[in-house]
Amino acid sequence: MTMPTPTHTPSHQLDASGLMCPEPVMMLHGKVRELAAGDILEVIATDPSTTRDIAKFCQFLGHSLLWTGESDGRFLYHIRIEKK
Repeated sequence: MTMPTPTHTPSHQLDASGLMCPEPVMMLHGKVRELAAGDILEVIATDPSTTRDIAKFCQFLGHSLLWTGESDGRFLYHIRIEKK
């Protein structure tokens, strides 16, 4: 599901293009550890399973999935990091 154009600008990017499950989420988990609360991360992926996996990742770890999009076979996600 693609949301309207985002009104925020990501401060970081993770390109997981060409990687298949579970690699994109494993990379995401590592990247999140490097970021501060409030940072917005853009994730780019080509594996369709990320549409399910990244939403579940955010829900489970308490991060905010701000925006999702799809363009030319790429899945795009904007995640706000929420540290507890």
